[in-house]
Amino acid sequence: MSAPPCLTAPGLAQSGVRHGFFSRHGGVSDGVYASLNTGPGSGDEPAAVSENRERCAAVFSVEPNHLLTNYQVHSADVVHVDGPWEKNAPQADGLVTKTPGLALGVLAADCMPWLFFDPEARIIGAAHAGWRGALAGVLENTVATMESLGAVRAHIRAAVGPCMRQQNFEVGLELIDAFTERHAGAEQFFARGASDDKRQLDLVGFGKWRLRAVGVDAIDDTDVCTLAENDHYFSYRASKRAGAADYGRNLSAIALL
Repeated sequence: MSAPPCLTAPGLAQSGVRHGFFSRHGGVSDGVYASLNTGPGSGDEPAAVSENRERCAAVFSVEPNHLLTNYQVHSADVVHVDGPWEKNAPQADGLVTKTPGLALGVLAADCMPWLFFDPEARIIGAAHAGWRGALAGVLENTVATMESLGAVRAHIRAAVGPCMRQQNFEVGLELIDAFTERHAGAEQFFARGASDDKRQLDLVGFGKWRLRAVGVDAIDDTDVCTLAENDHYFSYRASKRAGAADYGRNLSAIALL
């Protein structure tokens, strides 16, 4: 069994932490889930999802139940974990740990997957950030939770994986008000759309802006758009446009070994 392909971020790789932004290739799922669907919440066969996650866990040399992902709900909630889930995964969108032997993962299919590492404090984090979670503060909360365990913001390195990019992220005008009411200056992340009632949202730019605002300056970007490259990455919006009943989830993960 060959390891599924994945991208890595230079800043995280140079710091020595094992991590990866996986594509949709290298798994066993069929149909709309082909082939490396890692989302337990999808309608895919549970056995296939388990096999796919086991293949990803092997990349980090951790047991399958040590690859942890939340029940993601587009929130600002972040949990500190120190071992495998005893029962069900918590409803949250960020994970942080200082416990070796765990891999923290994010499931996404257009939303932003962020991975974090403080190489001096040896603390890792992972966050799922769609526009709702990013606006609510999940990235800032992930940094704050890492800090509560001993991380230093100026030492944290962050990386964002494949997600939907501005050229394809069409939104309504109501989002401008939602963003600017919470953050003055956020209008800079909205470009004019194809029509007067649409805008193109630079969610990645907004995420980087929020992290720099809280003292995280070392940021890598894989610069991949899931919608533009939906042959290689699962994309919710691409699946919706194709009339598919469901969609797979891409895994991004970081492990403290």
